[in-house]
Amino acid sequence: MAKDAASDAMVRFVNVQKSYDGETLVVKNLNLDIAKGEFLTMLGPSGSGKTTTLMMLAGFEPATHGEIYLKDQPINNVPPHKRGIGMVFQNYALFPHMSINENLAFPLQVRNVPKAEIEERVAKVLKMVELPQMGNRRPGQLSGGQQQRIAVARALVFEPDLVLMDEPLGALDKQLREQMQYEIKHIHERLGVTMVYVTHDQSEALTMSNRIAVFNDGIVQQLSTPAELYERPVNSFVAQFIGENNKLKGTVAEIGADNVATVKLETGEMVKALAIGPREKGGRTLLSVRPERVEINPNAQTADVILSGRIAELIYLGDHIRARLEVAGHDDFIVKVPNKGASEHVAEGRQVQVGWKAADCRALDFAEFRH
Repeated sequence: MAKDAASDAMVRFVNVQKSYDGETLVVKNLNLDIAKGEFLTMLGPSGSGKTTTLMMLAGFEPATHGEIYLKDQPINNVPPHKRGIGMVFQNYALFPHMSINENLAFPLQVRNVPKAEIEERVAKVLKMVELPQMGNRRPGQLSGGQQQRIAVARALVFEPDLVLMDEPLGALDKQLREQMQYEIKHIHERLGVTMVYVTHDQSEALTMSNRIAVFNDGIVQQLSTPAELYERPVNSFVAQFIGENNKLKGTVAEIGADNVATVKLETGEMVKALAIGPREKGGRTLLSVRPERVEINPNAQTADVILSGRIAELIYLGDHIRARLEVAGHDDFIVKVPNKGASEHVAEGRQVQVGWKAADCRALDFAEFRH
């Protein structure tokens, strides 16, 4: 890639590989550009290569092959402390014997920032994370959420161009974790700093990111916006890792000119879906349709696909009712029914029809079905 073509990239991975034992590649030929000011999340299961990629960018792990660029400068041989990157870890990594002010001043002191400017910057970041009165306390006197905010403040205090976060909210309870997601997102929006975030929590990734790189087996399976990932997964791994989906196995009977496949299910019913994976007649496929896109007893004029089913279980979840149905030989077909008051056709044991639009169903590669 020409240098001027990547001028808006804060980070570039070019043909990067990583092996710990000289045989197995944990990261396989990664090519990835991260734009200035964006919030990019690396998402994937344990062992997918996301954390290793972050550690190579931070400088804590060397790349086995390929080159990593920061602001168009190669950094493979630059030590971590000279890369000018802010880091936030799950365990906060605050110095317990130092006050909060001293913890925040430390990155500035090692960079020989004048004392008056240090005091000014420390006060500024404490205000940013809404803890202006906590400067004289020790980390042990703060709650987990407050410690995490201080860890974020310390990563930002020396005004880096790039901040890396490795599962920073994993130790917090659900409510606090959700609150911190919005706080970090808003800090990013205010400062415009480039953030690279690692998590295995897909709802966290959807909430915070401009773009998400979904990792599996050392390869980026898809790099897209949250909406694109959820609405248009390119394979069955992404479809199942991002959000909930119903899976139906079948064989492609036909692929039309408009890229709509007619699929024969294992139980014999014919279903239409967008052909994402299969490219030829007779190929096995896995159909994916989101629970909120399925209607019970749909209007035949609005549904391209209608199948018979039986409601096996209903779970009341407040804003919606989660219905588990027996459909096309599966007993785990889920429909999310909006809670708009009592509905006489939603009752356990009742025979119903389910339906959806062909555009909401994706025919994916059967070979990629892993769960």
